Amino acid sequence: MGIGAGFCAFLWPGITAIILLIVIAFWAIVTGILEISAAIQLRRILPGEWVLGLIGGLSVLIGLILIANPAAGAVAVVWVIGIYAVVFGILLTYLGFKVKGLR
Repeated sequence: MGIGAGFCAFLWPGITAIILLIVIAFWAIVTGILEISAAIQLRRILPGEWVLGLIGGLSVLIGLILIANPAAGAVAVVWVIGIYAVVFGILLTYLGFKVKGLR
């Protein structure tokens, strides 16, 4: 399958980019929903669980933005994913310190 996917990407790079963008968008949406669910389940155990819920909400939002405009320029998509990654990383680092403090 990998070889076939490679040939398809080589033969149809435009379609491949859009499909990859859609896969990333759905991944962000599913991940976001699971993070929101985890935040709801952890609200009695983990102080600051709102951060995980916020991360989930941002993931869903980014996924929906990417699905709404899959033909956006590559530069715009890179910027959206880059900003998402930075915000996601900062919030996960904050959450990591919160979890580390639990006993």
